[in-house]
Amino acid sequence: MSAQPIPLCVDLDGTLIRSDLLFESALSLLRRNPLYVFAFVLWLARGRAHLKREIARRAEVDPATLPYDERVVEWLREQQGQRPRVLCTASDAALAQGVAAHLGLFDDVMASDGERNLAGRHKGEALRERYGDKGFDYAGNEFRDLHIWKHARRAVVVNGGERLARAAGGCCDVERVFEARRGGLRTWIKALRLHQWLKNLLVFLPLFTSHRVLETATTVNCILAFLAFGLCASGVYLLNDLFDLDADRRHPRKRLRPFAAGTLPLSAGLVCAPVFAVAGLALAAWLSLAFAGVLACYYVLTLAYSLRLKRIVMLDVIVLAALYTVRIIGGAVVIGGGLSFWLLAFSMFLFLSLAMLKRYTELRSLLGSGKSEASGRGYAVDDIALIQSLGGASGYMSVLVLALYINSTASEALYRNQQVLWLLCPLLLYWISRVWLIAHRGQMHDDPVVFALVDRVSRVILALCAIVVAGAI
Repeated sequence: MSAQPIPLCVDLDGTLIRSDLLFESALSLLRRNPLYVFAFVLWLARGRAHLKREIARRAEVDPATLPYDERVVEWLREQQGQRPRVLCTASDAALAQGVAAHLGLFDDVMASDGERNLAGRHKGEALRERYGDKGFDYAGNEFRDLHIWKHARRAVVVNGGERLARAAGGCCDVERVFEARRGGLRTWIKALRLHQWLKNLLVFLPLFTSHRVLETATTVNCILAFLAFGLCASGVYLLNDLFDLDADRRHPRKRLRPFAAGTLPLSAGLVCAPVFAVAGLALAAWLSLAFAGVLACYYVLTLAYSLRLKRIVMLDVIVLAALYTVRIIGGAVVIGGGLSFWLLAFSMFLFLSLAMLKRYTELRSLLGSGKSEASGRGYAVDDIALIQSLGGASGYMSVLVLALYINSTASEALYRNQQVLWLLCPLLLYWISRVWLIAHRGQMHDDPVVFALVDRVSRVILALCAIVVAGAI
């Protein structure tokens, strides 16, 4: 009589997938309604297994979009017919069954059931009860799996590092080690979107338009305001990526973002997001309470946009334009200058055009991929023509506001050669027309503001505008 083959038991979170289903499902609920955070506390009071069960009952997690470790998946395919494969996880059974059904690689599933949290020692005991001591092989990724490996015949270490592999070797034979793939400094820079800090250069605009750039103390305040906006913005970007996991994974480029791709742990994002936000607000409060109030409004509005407003058609682009304008307001407040009606009106129309351009670019991308609707946005590809006309009109309106400003007494008081400023109008008309033409041809970057800062022609136009303004002074 031949001996039964030893089963291979595989962990899910951090092993089979480069993520954690508890965080995935919890974030899915919080995206739907942030007030669920209070329910989490009540459910946790009855145990982690109960928390997982209640979240799993309500959450929507698509197994097809999860960031699987393809090395492990391919290895599991190679094990087919050689030994039974068991998905053994601390995640709730409802979510684990969905993953197993999607992959079609497992013969059985062991998971938390609402009463027993199948993690660490509890998982080790459950496997020992079912298969006996040294009666199973186990693939895991963290140090608490040592409680399981001491009862296992062989260990498979996934993404755990050399130290964990050595510790596992002290418990049982190590069959295989999948080298750790963790994000480093470059990955964090990408997650924090430091390139997006370029948008915060708008805080310097009131400094330049008021001709106070030579005032050292005022310039230093603007630099600190720039840093405060950057820290706050990075905190929101982290939250936005955590709440947008499913939508990002369906996007051709956003699926490579660190949290969507699983190159950074979701838990790290949940910790760092409030840390960056608090650091930015603290720096703002040190500058002035008025500026802290502006930055707090920016944070709340950005958070509202990430959680809900970006899914409301047309309101989303107006909020985006407002967020750019708030940066200019912050710059005016931090230098103690008055808010210019002309500057605010100009920025609102210009950035509304760029926000429309961003949506237009996304819809063009969807059209090229054969999709009909933007996931989580509310727009359809049939809206392309309307978005294009509204965005172009808004951009030209900003030029009209600029022309009216040049002809006003406000510009006369600041510029000796006021008429030279008229050269700004054709430059801006050319630039707006050009970026929309590039978008129409499907060659626009996802973020037109970033495009404007890295595009060579745009930089030349910006330099010419600076020369024009200098000549007018």
